[in-house]
Amino acid sequence: MFICVFLASSQKIDQKYLVLAEEVGTELARRGHTLVSGGAKVSCMGAVARAARAGGGRTVGVIPQALVDIEVADEDSDELVVTADMRERKGTMDARSDAFLVLPGGIGTLEELFEIWTARTLGLHDKPLVILDPWGLYAPLRELVEGMHEAGFTRPGVFDAISWTTTVEEAFEHLEKATRHLAPSPEELGEAAVN
Repeated sequence: MFICVFLASSQKIDQKYLVLAEEVGTELARRGHTLVSGGAKVSCMGAVARAARAGGGRTVGVIPQALVDIEVADEDSDELVVTADMRERKGTMDARSDAFLVLPGGIGTLEELFEIWTARTLGLHDKPLVILDPWGLYAPLRELVEGMHEAGFTRPGVFDAISWTTTVEEAFEHLEKATRHLAPSPEELGEAAVN
């Protein structure tokens, strides 16, 4: 499974967020998935990719030319896709991914989250979307959207389109459970071959 991870590129954050990114990269590789990320080598973006590769996982980085020009590209990516701009970057990450995992981040991470969440709520895709939030950074966001829902500004299924988790294991369990319908299991493939 290709899992797109949205997360921080800020270098002013607490070390615990980098550790979380490393744990995600390690677990992603352990479970045999491919990482799709924003293609930068800095902060949490770099940490998740390095950890995934260290665990034997494959990484796909997608980065706009403007960020390549300031030398933040993760040149060690197994595949580095350079796009013309941020809009193309997000579209490419979306198209290359089977599922989305959101870690603590800034306004760029929020923008990515809202775009995928909105599209899922509108029925434009059925890819799972999971937030991993061990320290409650997104709690005010959840409360805000709940208030919007109560006021009638969101569709009834707004919270059906997303899962909120607090541990790495729980996040991956949600992603894997939600994507089982996307591809046949080894058992199903064996039965099809017999029939």
